[in-house]
Amino acid sequence: MTASTLLTRDYESYHFYKYDPSLAAAIIFTIFFIPTTAYHTWQLHQTRRLGPRAWYLLPLVVGAFFEVIGYAARSSSTQKPYGTGAMMPYIIQSLFILLAPSLFAATIYMLLGRLIIALKAQKLSLVPVRWLTKIFVVGDVISFLMQGGGGGIQAQARTDPDNYDRGAKIILGGLFVQLIFFGLFVVVTGLFHHRLNKQAYAPAPARKLLCSLYLTSGLILIRSIFRIAEYAQGSDGYLISHEVFLYLFDGLCMFGVLVSFNWLHPTSMFRDLADGNGVGTLEMVGSESALTYKKDASQHSIHSMA
Repeated sequence: MTASTLLTRDYESYHFYKYDPSLAAAIIFTIFFIPTTAYHTWQLHQTRRLGPRAWYLLPLVVGAFFEVIGYAARSSSTQKPYGTGAMMPYIIQSLFILLAPSLFAATIYMLLGRLIIALKAQKLSLVPVRWLTKIFVVGDVISFLMQGGGGGIQAQARTDPDNYDRGAKIILGGLFVQLIFFGLFVVVTGLFHHRLNKQAYAPAPARKLLCSLYLTSGLILIRSIFRIAEYAQGSDGYLISHEVFLYLFDGLCMFGVLVSFNWLHPTSMFRDLADGNGVGTLEMVGSESALTYKKDASQHSIHSMA
């Protein structure tokens, strides 16, 4: 008997989930993600009038499609959660749901740097703006590759405990990288916000965008902590054995990220900054040059950046 025949027999009898997955829940979350993804796609299309460089929103939109594809594949895999025919839908749902938050994070990282430049407040940033986005995006890419690589190993090795555990450890490492960089990002954002409030009164669009960054970062942090706990418990852990936690701490949190950016879309905030809607002049206390917000200056800054 060949090794491939043995492997096929193993997969025919192997149940990919540690529970009986809910078809209804998978369909509901697929339906949840479709309208917000469609709206984000339309919003991205609308940003063309701000110039050709609104590409920093592309990871967010791609991540939204990852969620739709992931939960759609999960819906398919619940029909027959065992056997070789179920392997591909299971792999797709596992990887796409796992990796989507890293794409959301890439957009979030890029937004802070653009906001700092829009406010001409580079001196208030803990990390030089020219390095800010690069540092956090590099960390995000490392996390993405580790989670993707570990997820691929794990999904292909469901009947091989050693390789499955090896993949889980790689994913766990990638999640720790994501958690560390996101934690640092929240610190950098909070310190910039604190310094901004001490030196000047931030325009309303800037305050809204900062609040949006806090909210979405918090949701991704919650999801990362959950995933770390899930993989740290191992393949027989309580979290991975109960489906409700996936939807509560991953699905709902990522849906919240997308809806938040639908509601407070970054390009709308930047457009309001550029147009000076309800803003007036922002000046740093004791300085006329470091943080002066003028409509004509910001207009040039935003359109060259967007």
